[in-house]
Amino acid sequence: MTPDADRLASLDAFRGFAVASMVLVNNPGDWGHIYAPLRHADWHGWTFTDMVFPFFLFVAGVSMALAASRQHAMGVAPSTMLARHARRAAILFAAGLFLNLFPFFDFSTVRIPGVLQRIALCLLIAAPIAVYGGTRAAAMAIGALLVAYTVPMLLVSVPGPDGRFAAGALEPGRDFGAWVDRALLDGHLWAKSKTWDPEGLVSTLPAAASLLAGFIAGRGLPRNADSRTRTAWMIGAGLLALYAGFALDALLMPINKNLWTPSYAVFMAGWSLVAFAAFHAALDGSKPGTRRATRALCLPLTQFGRNALVLFVLAGVLGRILQNVTIATDTKAVSLKAWLYAPIQLLPISPTDASLVWALAFIALFFIIAWAMWRRRWFVTA
Repeated sequence: MTPDADRLASLDAFRGFAVASMVLVNNPGDWGHIYAPLRHADWHGWTFTDMVFPFFLFVAGVSMALAASRQHAMGVAPSTMLARHARRAAILFAAGLFLNLFPFFDFSTVRIPGVLQRIALCLLIAAPIAVYGGTRAAAMAIGALLVAYTVPMLLVSVPGPDGRFAAGALEPGRDFGAWVDRALLDGHLWAKSKTWDPEGLVSTLPAAASLLAGFIAGRGLPRNADSRTRTAWMIGAGLLALYAGFALDALLMPINKNLWTPSYAVFMAGWSLVAFAAFHAALDGSKPGTRRATRALCLPLTQFGRNALVLFVLAGVLGRILQNVTIATDTKAVSLKAWLYAPIQLLPISPTDASLVWALAFIALFFIIAWAMWRRRWFVTA
């Protein structure tokens, strides 16, 4: 259990929004029937779903900045701070690997990359900057990470899965990052592609830049007592980042979540700033009466955000149980999910609406779990 005093309500609510959105888009009733905003872009481009992961990395960066400021003020030794970051990264990586192993625990084919694993690596990359540096160091690191990613992606000629060499090929499985993943993690990549991974090693570099964008935003929060100034600063910076992302999309590399291109990282940093500014204005910067009302309205998101990691892992475990436990019917054995989903499919609604109803019911269950943990003051953190 952790105390509520001095917590940033907007940060908890925005974290809850990001992780609840992750759970929602990851659990449709039928992957063949999904509304366009609730599926990833096929390759280049973006949808609402492509915004969710950068939101969570941005939140992690804000949290890192606030924690670093607090620990520096308390006189915590830098070595201790680094050890805490390393411990948290290890827990996140282990949790992500557990999800990839569950329920069969086949180490010979387990996918090693993943969402939590990427967050863990981003934390490790950003930790020295958070402990020893500040805003300027973070900005310089963002530039260095984007350059370190862009140069080999555009200039280094590598063999694709078909054996043909190409430099700057931004096609599935033919880019520099996919080649590195096959060289180091062959047989342990995303099962749907086998030749590349959306959470691969090279694309983790610009993903770490996304986290550091949140770190810079978090560094700015304690410095301005005027919440309107904070909000205006974040919105202005967000709009500039959106414009820069569009420019990079046209001039350098397309916006692409699977590759986590610089245009995608900058563009989503813009959306993250604008979205977080909205939460901050409503939950921390409004007048007392309005603030109480908006905090009450967003309380389910806050409850979800206080236990984001455990809820994300539980959702992954339940999803795999539903898919792999079978039920014997009169005609054949079906998965537990198919058995539970069948009555929804019989409703007088479209297949896409039925798929959405399942996803909403699934996320509603986890909002109930989040509420129950909140009531009992159970807060689980890495």
